[in-house]
Amino acid sequence: MAIADACRRHEGLRFDYTSPRGGDSIRAVEPHRLVNFGRHWYLVAFDTDRNDWRTFRVDRLSLRIPTGPRFSPRVPPFDDVAAYLAHQLSVRTWPCQATVTLHESAENMAGRVWPGMGVLEAVDDHSCRLHLGADSISSLVWMITSVDADFTLVDGPPELVDALRRRADRCRRAVADGDQSNTCSSLSP
Repeated sequence: MAIADACRRHEGLRFDYTSPRGGDSIRAVEPHRLVNFGRHWYLVAFDTDRNDWRTFRVDRLSLRIPTGPRFSPRVPPFDDVAAYLAHQLSVRTWPCQATVTLHESAENMAGRVWPGMGVLEAVDDHSCRLHLGADSISSLVWMITSVDADFTLVDGPPELVDALRRRADRCRRAVADGDQSNTCSSLSP
C-alpha cells in the first residue's frame, strides 16, 4: 500500500533491492505504477541514480522510511505500462535476444505465442514483430520455429543465423530422398 500511495502522491521512494542475480543495492526512484505480471507485482519507476526507467519486483524490495520528496511526474517513453513490463521481463532479461517479423497478423499469432515467450507488436494487418529472449541460441531457434509462421529475422546475434541454417539443413536432409516410409502414420504401433 505504501508503494501505491507513493505512486499516487508522486513521492520518491528509497529501498533496498535484491536483484534476480542476488546482488543488493539501495535504489532511489520516482515511482510510476504498480503492475501485476505472472503472479508477481512489479514497480515501474524512473531510477534517478541510473537516469533511466526500470522495473523492480516488489517482493525483492524493502522500503526505507521516510519516503522521498514529491516530484513532477515524468512522461514515460512507452504508451502501455503492461506491454513495457512484459517486454522488459520476457526479452531484456535473457542473455540471447532476437526480433523477427512474422508474416501473419498479431491477432492470428496471439494464440501461438504463449505468455512469457516474447512480446508481439503489430506492424500492419498482415505482419507483426516478435521480440524474444532465451538462455541459449538453440532455445531461440526452437521458439522462433515453434510458432509455425513464415518469418524474417530482423535482429539477433550472428550465431542465430548459423543455427537457423543448420536447423533448415537438418530438416532438408530428413526429407531429401523422398522416402515416405518415415511418415507419422507409419510410426504408430
